[in-house]
Amino acid sequence: MKSYHMNMGAGLQGLVLREHARPEPGPGEVLVRVHAVSLNFREIMILIQGRYPLPVKPDVVAVSDGAGEVVAVGERVTRTRVGDRVIASIFPRWQDGPFGIAHADQLGGSLDGMLTQYRALNEDALVPVPSHLSYEEAATLPCAGVTAWNALFGGKTVLPGESVLTLGTGSVSLFALQFAKMAGARVIATTSSGEKAQRLRALGADEVVNYRDLPQWAAEVRRLTGGRGVDHVVEVGGATLAQSLQACAMGGELALIGSVAGGGAAVEVNTLIASGASVRPIAVGSRAQLANMARAIGANAARPVIDRVFTFDQAPAAFAYYAEGKCFGKVVVKVSD
Repeated sequence: MKSYHMNMGAGLQGLVLREHARPEPGPGEVLVRVHAVSLNFREIMILIQGRYPLPVKPDVVAVSDGAGEVVAVGERVTRTRVGDRVIASIFPRWQDGPFGIAHADQLGGSLDGMLTQYRALNEDALVPVPSHLSYEEAATLPCAGVTAWNALFGGKTVLPGESVLTLGTGSVSLFALQFAKMAGARVIATTSSGEKAQRLRALGADEVVNYRDLPQWAAEVRRLTGGRGVDHVVEVGGATLAQSLQACAMGGELALIGSVAGGGAAVEVNTLIASGASVRPIAVGSRAQLANMARAIGANAARPVIDRVFTFDQAPAAFAYYAEGKCFGKVVVKVSD
């Protein structure tokens, strides 16, 4: 079998294909034939930028997100059978409840990831694929999908009739838009172009604000909500944190996701206090949240947004394409048929 390996800060040329023996599932484990994986900004942080908040082992098998078919089971496996279509949770030991250091082992980081033809995983880390989704679609869910789900339902749950602000057209924001509409919320989205605005509206956005035309877009969000502000903000990266706080209603919640901005954003304490909002940092989500999200996607026949699908041999090209930052939706690598 073959796997793609990477090292911290090695650059695109550091994504290396290696051949080695196919693993055998141990007690409580199943062997998954990986059909598809999807890329996230975490891969760019590790491989190209050389920074990541959690440990990354040397020569790790790349990529956190993947879906596939169970082809063998080990001893004491009770909930999973050969032939099951499954999604792997990024944090295999984080089953439910708050995140803690005891749950920090992560696929594609301290643990080998999913950009491989076969992967042995504990059955507790797996969730069934919604029946209407392809493997390529299912592979988009573990990181961006669960992060968006956690942002909207892991704290102050989005309720019908409430308002949600999503920022830009990254995958977390697109998932958040879809999930918020599934919950019956009004969604205001920001973007940088008319073409992207049209695509956001096609996904269900009720209002779209072009932040290039309106650099002080928080005031426009306030205007669109009658001066009240939104109930929920899905803040990606932190660079826009000050305006996001200004756009949030008193008593609202701001879910703070990731460090796309490199951790350089700063907010005055008075801005935070004056907002009256709760700020909740997000660390992807648990297996229970992955399972809840998958059930909701199945019940609503929702489909993730995919920008482009590459073959396994084209994995380096997939990384290069994703690193350009121009995609609308997920970049997927099809590992096998």
